[in-house]
Amino acid sequence: MSRRRGPTAAAAVLAAAALAGCAPVAQNGDIVSLPAVVPAPASIEASAGAPFRLTSATSVSGELDAATALAAILTARTGLAPTTAEGSADIELRIADGGAAESYRIAVDEASISVTGADAAGLFYGVQTLGQLVARDGEGWIVPAVVIDDTPRFAYRGVMLDVARHFHGVDTVKGYIDRASSLKFNALHLHLTDDQGWRIQLDSRPELTEKASGTSVGGDVTEGAERSGGFYTKDDYREIVEHAASRHMIVVPEVDMPGHTHAVGLAYPELAEDPVISDHMRDIIRDYGGQEPRPGTPYDGMAVGFSSLKIHDEATYDFVADVFGELAAMTPGPYLHFGGDESLATDDEDFAYFVTRVSALVADLGKTPVAWHEAGSAKDVADSTIGQYWGYVRPQEGFAAKAQTFVDNGAGVILSPADAIYLDMKYPSGPELGLTWANGPTSVKEAYAWEPADVLPGVDDDAILGVEAPLWTETIRTAADIDTMAFPRAAAAAEAGWSPRTGESDLRTWESFRARVGALGPLWTSMGIGFHPSEEIPWVTE
Repeated sequence: MSRRRGPTAAAAVLAAAALAGCAPVAQNGDIVSLPAVVPAPASIEASAGAPFRLTSATSVSGELDAATALAAILTARTGLAPTTAEGSADIELRIADGGAAESYRIAVDEASISVTGADAAGLFYGVQTLGQLVARDGEGWIVPAVVIDDTPRFAYRGVMLDVARHFHGVDTVKGYIDRASSLKFNALHLHLTDDQGWRIQLDSRPELTEKASGTSVGGDVTEGAERSGGFYTKDDYREIVEHAASRHMIVVPEVDMPGHTHAVGLAYPELAEDPVISDHMRDIIRDYGGQEPRPGTPYDGMAVGFSSLKIHDEATYDFVADVFGELAAMTPGPYLHFGGDESLATDDEDFAYFVTRVSALVADLGKTPVAWHEAGSAKDVADSTIGQYWGYVRPQEGFAAKAQTFVDNGAGVILSPADAIYLDMKYPSGPELGLTWANGPTSVKEAYAWEPADVLPGVDDDAILGVEAPLWTETIRTAADIDTMAFPRAAAAAEAGWSPRTGESDLRTWESFRARVGALGPLWTSMGIGFHPSEEIPWVTE
């Protein structure tokens, strides 16, 4: 292990580590140079031994899916395609029962590499880490001698993609799955419906896609963008679900209600209340453009909070039962998200009544309901409902109390603090994409410098299911836009969800993270990820 002392030596290690694609970390007063891994592993120890050298003759044996994933990474990064072998090989990939779910161990020496997962997901994540360890050595490629023992902090680690404000096709979604899974995210939350459009085909309610899927924010088609509107057929959705499963991710579909439902009224006007236009909404229209919403007319603005379903009409609950019943049959994962946010046009008592009925309906389908934290204002929300907190790192008035409902019920919360890991917030410097309402712009450092257990008073790891980084798409039209806004900030969210608690690892610091994520630049480039080259990060180029 390489150790240096003193400020001059420390500076030398920092410079050398950046050039080598390593990350410096302080341990017991020493500066130690370790291979760069994101998210930070639970344990990593570099040895003084020689590295393993990759060549065209390098062989891989073991679990086929993991070997295929590793071959894809190595080929993209180095141009070397490993050969498969029966029995012993240079790189061995195997599953060994007994460890924590999704955990893995990597051991590298001069002669061999072994990656062992406690399950198939753990082995897959070990392969992703191994891909990050690969470094250039002159004209060749090496993997440094290292031992990594790793296990996730939280069971749920998600990204959300809003496909309602702007529709994104199957290939774009699959590409985002590939990118997210490489950072050990295990859930894709798809925001399938909103005022601007309905994006999922349902046999029980065909009018939804026939009449309510054709528009998006702005109503335009930008050069290079996908069409203005669109929807996923049932085959499309199945393809997304299957691709996610191949990357050890579940899909969490969201149908937002009772607000964010103007599109429902295009297909079923008898279920929708007329829009409620507030002064706040007029301010948003003034600042961002668009027209006031009108009954029966497609909506392409950005304002929120004006729509509602008819709360006391039993036809509404027939509709809800059809939608979630069919969606449950299409979705093998355990969660169905029913939204519940920004229902500003719904009376508080009516909102509580609706949330209570809909959460029970989802639970009766054998699924775990998920809702944005506002649903916690309904004290009779189904006990199994998980709350998704989207308030700030320092909660606004009343937000923590609503989130506490899900904790008190024993279901817990998913943390998505908007001023930290809403990936659609503008960068301090960079492209004109994104918005700023969540205390934005949001720097990479701000995306990193928060601790999940410190957000909600009294809510510690036992009550936190996990972390999710949403990407809303009011200004996001293309796959390239998604890459730009998500990377590198998604890596900060990944570390919050996977890595040890802040203060429990020398790697869990901003200085360590910025060096480690900077070292991923060449790998991300080789994988086709068009990340934002933030000036906060010391990017490695080789």
